[in-house]
Amino acid sequence: MTTLDAIKAAAQTGKIMPSTADNIAVFLAAKLPNWAEQSIAELVSKAAWGELNDRFYRFLEFGTGGMRGRTIGVVPAGAETGVLSSGGSPEHAAIGSNMLNDFTLIRAVVGLHCYTAKYLAQKRSPAKPRLVIAHDVRHFSRHFSNLAASTWTRLGGEAFVFDGPRPTPQLSFSVRWLKAHAGVVITASHNPPHDNGFKAYFDDGAQVVPPHDKGIVAEVNAVPLAELGAFLTPNLSGVTTLGREADEAYLAVAAKAALDSAVFNRTKLKVVFTNIHGTGATHSVPLLKNAGCDVVTVPEQLAGDARFPTVKSPNPENAEALARAVALAEREGADVVLATDPDCDRMGCAVRNRAGRLELLTGNQIGALLTDYRLTKYKERGWIPREGSARAAIVNTFVTTRLQDAIGRGHGVKVINTLTGFKWIAAKMRGYEEQLSRAMGAGFDYDGTPFEQRAKLLQQHSTFYVFGTEESYGYLPNDYVRDKDGNSACLMFAEVCAWVKSRGLTVPEYLDEIFLRYGFYLEGVINIYYEGASGNAKIKRILETYRANPPKAFGDVAVAKFQDFGREDVRDADGELIPKQDLYVVTLANGYSFAARGSGTEPKMKFYLFANEKVASAGELPAVKARVRATLDRLNKLIEADAKSRAET
Repeated sequence: MTTLDAIKAAAQTGKIMPSTADNIAVFLAAKLPNWAEQSIAELVSKAAWGELNDRFYRFLEFGTGGMRGRTIGVVPAGAETGVLSSGGSPEHAAIGSNMLNDFTLIRAVVGLHCYTAKYLAQKRSPAKPRLVIAHDVRHFSRHFSNLAASTWTRLGGEAFVFDGPRPTPQLSFSVRWLKAHAGVVITASHNPPHDNGFKAYFDDGAQVVPPHDKGIVAEVNAVPLAELGAFLTPNLSGVTTLGREADEAYLAVAAKAALDSAVFNRTKLKVVFTNIHGTGATHSVPLLKNAGCDVVTVPEQLAGDARFPTVKSPNPENAEALARAVALAEREGADVVLATDPDCDRMGCAVRNRAGRLELLTGNQIGALLTDYRLTKYKERGWIPREGSARAAIVNTFVTTRLQDAIGRGHGVKVINTLTGFKWIAAKMRGYEEQLSRAMGAGFDYDGTPFEQRAKLLQQHSTFYVFGTEESYGYLPNDYVRDKDGNSACLMFAEVCAWVKSRGLTVPEYLDEIFLRYGFYLEGVINIYYEGASGNAKIKRILETYRANPPKAFGDVAVAKFQDFGREDVRDADGELIPKQDLYVVTLANGYSFAARGSGTEPKMKFYLFANEKVASAGELPAVKARVRATLDRLNKLIEADAKSRAET
């Protein structure tokens, strides 16, 4: 019996899904390399039907921002594993239509090139499609970067790669700096070591949004698997390598995140930094040192390592990932711990409280501190009026703390809420840039206009982007970069810590000052993981039953309002229509609320909980905090139990 015969028999007996059998047949008909055919045959001989289902039940979805998936199977095949590299990488990325491997990556590159070429043709531009590619330290990241660059040049485009791992925000900046038409980052951010990803950017340096996203998806889906064999062997002869000049250009922009450089000289801030085996040390360390900080790095986490051997997850929002840095900070007597994720677009931290102990802050708390501080400093510098301005905006996501809205209102600026993902924040920046450029007329050089002058012009003719943040530890100080920036975030937060220290306060005390002005705000997150084909079906059931049968109450707390972003017309503070998405916002009778959505980057269902209460005095604050935490904890359990029940319905 041939491998294909065995697959057909397994489908007939229900051991694998019909779509799995169809996709395997497509792969086998595409004249795969020997190792790939052998890997499929080996999994069939092992009767690893669950593994084959997970690998082949669909084609890895090229979503609106790119794709993420496993590169190493749960049940690996010997032919694809081959000889491990010194860094523990298998010889080949795992075979499968639902895996990130050479085949699915090339397909994405071909589709992106097709769309970009058509876009340039519509604009009557004679330019060759120009692509910039960056990659992190993950398994196959360098290989995928080279493969993407080689594929792009073979298709007739220009490709630029870095000489080693670089952070995501540098890619965003470099697209604009090189006047490229598209960009790609090979990364899976803080996902587990077995994952990798392909993030697509357009000519503004931001991840793609409508109408480009759907156009690219259509082109990717139209690429036949049989055409990919010609691109499987990388050829870098026509590829340009970027080095020091590109780094210096990005660092010059990242350094502009500091608003009051003198405060570092007054306080001598001591920082422990860890990049958790990723790309962060490339730029965060020199930025902090050049600002005047005393920086100590965590030695066992400094070098890039795709295995992330010292942590369960390379996610700076997890206490475990910061444990070594916190221990080092205790030994060194450091003021603050700063940590970035593998592609350095996120930043987490631990700060000292009045008792001298280090405590972790949430992404929402970090964002609130940065927003209040930076709005205050912008007013001091005269970049926005002291009373605020309706033409100056902070931009957040619908799943970010409502404290941001209160801070924005308190400072008299516009508050924009967007869908989850920094690409939507960047889309607002692009709109503001285009509005100003139209007002200024032909020949206006947006990027070439000094920042202070640009801020005034935007407030006269458009809207000035002041700051952007999202709850998942992402922050962006200005519009030089169009994606969240862990390097700038480290510098910005170090400045807040130095300023607080110069006042004789602790960071938690500064946060309490904000609570006393605007009320106490607390957030929670529920992550429910469902892997593979069966897990995908469970997430889909939760989303579908929320729409078909919205919750009515959680315990004795009734639901006061249910908002379905997939069916209702929702507009932001600029009056722009929010794109439809499976996002639900539930407001409860006690004033608390939560948002529910499927993760766009990991196999999980996410719930974001929001609570707040007024605070009459400093003496009342501890009791308010305790009461809100207890209520939120109870609601957390009820919401999670309801979701799990819906998943099994």
